[in-house]
Amino acid sequence: MHALSATKYTEAHIVARPGSLLLMELGSSSIGPSFKAANPPVRISKNTNLTLRRGSQRFSFRVSSVSYKEFADSALEETRKRVVLEPSPLQERYSSMTGLDGKTQLQMLAFKSPKIRLLRSMAIENETMQVFDFAGFMEPEYDTPIFCANFFTSANTNIVVLDLNPLQQLTDQTDYQDKYYKNIMSIYHKYDEMFPWGGKLTAESIKFFSPLVMWTRFSSSQEKHKALFSAFLKYYQAWLEMTIQVKEEMEPSQVRANREAQHKYLTWRAQKDPGHGLLRKLFGEEKAKELLRDFLFNGVNELGTKTFIDYFPEYQTEDGTVSDKRSIIGKSFETRPWDSNGLFIG
Repeated sequence: MHALSATKYTEAHIVARPGSLLLMELGSSSIGPSFKAANPPVRISKNTNLTLRRGSQRFSFRVSSVSYKEFADSALEETRKRVVLEPSPLQERYSSMTGLDGKTQLQMLAFKSPKIRLLRSMAIENETMQVFDFAGFMEPEYDTPIFCANFFTSANTNIVVLDLNPLQQLTDQTDYQDKYYKNIMSIYHKYDEMFPWGGKLTAESIKFFSPLVMWTRFSSSQEKHKALFSAFLKYYQAWLEMTIQVKEEMEPSQVRANREAQHKYLTWRAQKDPGHGLLRKLFGEEKAKELLRDFLFNGVNELGTKTFIDYFPEYQTEDGTVSDKRSIIGKSFETRPWDSNGLFIG
C-alpha cells in the first residue's frame, strides 16, 4: 500500500513501487466500449468537517465522509459483467482484522479468474484515516500491466497513486508501451489539471510506473473525491478491457519472463512498500510482514525464488542485509518525467 502515511509517505510505490474506477470515454482508443458509472460514493455533510482542538492542536475528522468500500464494490460489479470471478484461496485466510488499538478495522477481499491470478482489495479505517489498496495481477501467461490503486485519506490530506504498473520498464520507448499505453493516454489528461504531480519520486520507484500514473496530493472536497471516483473507474475499465483482449502467451521463454517480471515487482513492493510502517503500528511487525508478503503482494513465495538482493544488489549492506534507504541512486523526480505523449524525458 503506497499511500499509507501522510507524514512519512514521500513517494508512491506501487508501486510496486513501483498497485480506481470510472466511465470509459476513450475516443480513438482500442480498449473498448464505455460504461456508465454509479453515483460517486462521496458523502460529505456539515458534520464531517475537520475541527481543531485548541489545547492539543490535534485534528478531528470523520473519515466516513468518504467511502472507499463503494470504490471496490463498483469495480467488482463491473468485473462480474465481463469476467467469471471466484473467491481466491486467500479469502478464507484473510477477510477482516482489528488493530491493536481495538478500533481500527481492516477488511480484505480476494478473487481470481482464468486469466487474473489475484484481484484483491484492502481497506483500513479508524476515526482519523482511511486507506484503500486495490490491485489486480495476471497469470504469468499474460503480460498485461498490474492494476494499482492506493489511496490515503486523513483530516487534512489525501494521497493518491493510481496506475497500470508495467511489467517492463518504460523509461525507453518500447513495443510494450505502444501495446498498452499509447491509445489510453487521454485518460490521464482528463484529470491532470485537477490532480497535479504530487512531489518527489525516487529513480528506483519510477521504474515501476507507467506514463499513465496519477501521483498526487490534495485537500478533501466533494469535487475532488467525485473526480477521483471517476478516474478510478476509468483506469480500472481500461485495465479490465486489457485483460479481456490479451491473448495467452504460448512461448515458454516469454511466460518465464512475465513470471519473473511480476515476481521482481512483488519482491520490491513487499520489501520497500511505504505502508509497512503504518501496518506495523496498527497490527504489529509480524502481522505487517505477513500481510505484505502473503496478501498484498502475494506471489513473492510462489512465483520465484530470487531474493530482493538478487534483483537489487545495490541495496546490499556490508553485512549482507538489505539497506533501509529508500534510494541508493540518490536521484528523484520533482516534476512529471513523461511528456504529454508518454515519452520519458527524465
